[in-house]
Amino acid sequence: MRKQKVYLEHANITVNDLQEAIKFFQSAFPHFKIRGGGDENREWVHLGDDDTYIALNQAHQNELKSEGSYNRIGINHLGFVVQDVEEIANNLLINGYKRDYPKQIEQFRIRDYFADADGNQYEFVQYLSELVQEKNSYNN
Repeated sequence: MRKQKVYLEHANITVNDLQEAIKFFQSAFPHFKIRGGGDENREWVHLGDDDTYIALNQAHQNELKSEGSYNRIGINHLGFVVQDVEEIANNLLINGYKRDYPKQIEQFRIRDYFADADGNQYEFVQYLSELVQEKNSYNN
């Protein structure tokens, strides 16, 4: 059986404020553009580049998900591999977003976590090695 290359094409997220969500992602990834969206039934956009995007949907009610730990059922965070985690963090901090978890500097990776206005958490990870065994090392 042939090993297939797999990558996450998109995530689909419902948000309380569509414009605020667009601002969050464009702060982190300034090159993300609106690829398409909207229709007469609901307000939505696909925001990204040629390879990956975030599908953002405008919520119809103002209910934030519950705060708390990873003990609840559902998505805990989405992780993005980036070339320069410090640049991403600076873009988000300049635009008023706060770290949602302490930055983690490890031997083979740096990870930083931010939350959007709805409390959705995103991890930005920069690998410091090209070797698979080092990228996947959990002995830091």
